[in-house]
Amino acid sequence: MNRSTSLRDPHLRLGNDHLRILQLVSQGCTMSQVARRMEMSDRTLRRKIRSICDRVDVETPIEAVVWAVRRRII
Repeated sequence: MNRSTSLRDPHLRLGNDHLRILQLVSQGCTMSQVARRMEMSDRTLRRKIRSICDRVDVETPIEAVVWAVRRRII
């Protein structure tokens, strides 16, 4: 896989924190629970979720979870 391919493949741009957030959301955790488990503020979590949604071109965290599950990322 070359560099240009990896830049176009959104899941390759998701870090471990992003994947863990999606996993926790997929398990039904509330945003407050996710923030606590990830040891970050609610504001930081909201920023990270927005980043995830932007990277995979969806509007909501649930759509991001569906995107990741369909691609067998989480």
